[in-house]
Amino acid sequence: MTMSRLSPADPNSYSRPDQVVVSSIHLNWDVDFPSKIISGTATLTVDRKQDDAVHLILDTRDLTIKSVKDEETGQVLQYTLGEPHPNFGSELKIALSSDAKKQLKVQIEYETSASSSALQWLAPEQTAGKQHPYVFSQCQAIHCRSLVPCQDTPTVKMPYTAEVSAPSELVVLMSALREGQQEKGNRKVFRFRQPVPMPSYLIAIAVGALESRKIGPRSLVWSEKELVEKAEYEFSETETMLKTAEELCGDYVWGQYDLLILPPSFPYGGMENPCLTFVTPTLLAGDRSLADVIAHEITHSWTGNLVTNSNWQDFWLNEGFTKFIYKVEVMQGGKSIWRKREKLREWFLYDLEWESEYHPNLRDSLKYQNDSVISKFLMPSILLQYIRTRGEKDSLTCLVPDLTGVDPDDAFSIVPYEKGHTLLWYLETLVGGPDEFEPFLKAYLDKFKYQSITSDTFRSFLFEFFVDKKKVFDAVDWQAWWHTPGMPPVKPEFDDSLAVACKDLCKRWVEWDITKDCPFRKEDLNNMSANQIREWLAQMLEEEPMPVRKLEKMDELYSMSSRNNSEIKFRWLRLGLKAHWNDQADEALKFVTEQGRMKFLRPIYRDLYEWKDMRKQAVSTYEANKSSMMHVAAYVVAKDLHLNE
Repeated sequence: MTMSRLSPADPNSYSRPDQVVVSSIHLNWDVDFPSKIISGTATLTVDRKQDDAVHLILDTRDLTIKSVKDEETGQVLQYTLGEPHPNFGSELKIALSSDAKKQLKVQIEYETSASSSALQWLAPEQTAGKQHPYVFSQCQAIHCRSLVPCQDTPTVKMPYTAEVSAPSELVVLMSALREGQQEKGNRKVFRFRQPVPMPSYLIAIAVGALESRKIGPRSLVWSEKELVEKAEYEFSETETMLKTAEELCGDYVWGQYDLLILPPSFPYGGMENPCLTFVTPTLLAGDRSLADVIAHEITHSWTGNLVTNSNWQDFWLNEGFTKFIYKVEVMQGGKSIWRKREKLREWFLYDLEWESEYHPNLRDSLKYQNDSVISKFLMPSILLQYIRTRGEKDSLTCLVPDLTGVDPDDAFSIVPYEKGHTLLWYLETLVGGPDEFEPFLKAYLDKFKYQSITSDTFRSFLFEFFVDKKKVFDAVDWQAWWHTPGMPPVKPEFDDSLAVACKDLCKRWVEWDITKDCPFRKEDLNNMSANQIREWLAQMLEEEPMPVRKLEKMDELYSMSSRNNSEIKFRWLRLGLKAHWNDQADEALKFVTEQGRMKFLRPIYRDLYEWKDMRKQAVSTYEANKSSMMHVAAYVVAKDLHLNE
């Protein structure tokens, strides 16, 4: 093996698309459940960008390379596999044919490892139906290299096709248009085509005993049969959301928009794989109260999938823009109505992440203010909690962090979401509001569609579009926004009228003298939405630990423990852990083993670790269940439990 250098353009990839770039991929795969391996070939169409380029450089991780050849001529191509790096895998360096062809097809025969970080293999007993095995992928951020030898950088976008063989009783789905299937003995071969160029991290596959229901003219919802009817009801407003998104963002170019409800071990709320969004079953609340996560994933069809961050340091261009478009043009109540910002009286859904308490320390660090718009500064409670956990000077709390030598999984957090969309909101106030900024959004999405860009590219276009606002933007401290760790330097004020009821109820519970008569009633929450109940619990979490007797009374009155909304359950469990309520500890341990969503796993495991009496049990629970967790979740929770130190 040889030592390798990472790309100067992407600190998390070996590939050199500036020399030779992959312009399309064809996958021919066989899915083998007994061995937990996907094997076959990847045929890469590659274009020489530099006439003197003699090597194709790809990213791999734990792949067994069997042969490499020029598909058209059959010529065997020599290759070397670099020394594996614990974060970035191994460089695959292929010597190209010596002729002067600008384009050629390189076919790589290979197989994945049974421990591929991109794949989650489930035994039948780990599925809803208990009869058939299941496998699904998660390639974001740099896990595609453990599934496909590729240029695993968001800089490179390419179409792909695939033929996948699997047991005949199972269904194969991919992040592409379905092109039919064919019986071959006791197996089926499924064909796929993704004509829109996309980055490698959006390649996705799922194989299981799946059924579908039609939920719109261009949408199916897929899941195991045990959940498909629930999913059909929960996500029945998907087409309305799509149409709404098109009004702001432009035409939906991907053709099909399907949803796949995955098994509980899926580590995210949703993953925006083109044509097939992956969804956690924790959204199946039964009342559509969590279906707005789909609106976020739909928005990614433009911000992320169509206009992409060129490397993982600029990830905020993906998530910040997505949250800005989704949150400020609020899709809510299953009706997905765009609500214009200048007419919106209540900003509650947007403001869930923020605690409306004045924070004087922020004012001292501000270099600019727009007092006509921003009259006070609010602290984001979820972001604040994360920054407190990481440390206010931790470089990974920068909006544009330096990821040299850093696994992007370590940098994945709420920061690009919260600081990113707050920056965009602030810029909107500087140009005069939504009527001025929305044309910029449309122009931005149109100009950079099918491209991967950097933060500097975004800023240059901002200056170009608002040529008359140069002095305004020159006054923005871009260094503070992009490269300074900690809290955002500024945050606009919102009408928090819907939050008032939450704060009042929180205050009443905090101030109640438990030796006196209980002033609360079962009806206290009747007029609150699910989002308001979430906010009320979030407010309670910001207070000192509650006496267990108060929490028991809360549960008696409001039936908190029996609520099915996973966001509410998550906060309720954390409230109990903070109070060292033994009954809640058992429920929390059960919760982290029933599902693998990192949004829930990490805070609860951290809470259990901080409770010294529960630390040993938290670690033993993790050790017993980590084999059923997806790689990225097991990796970060191990760090939360200080097992890698």
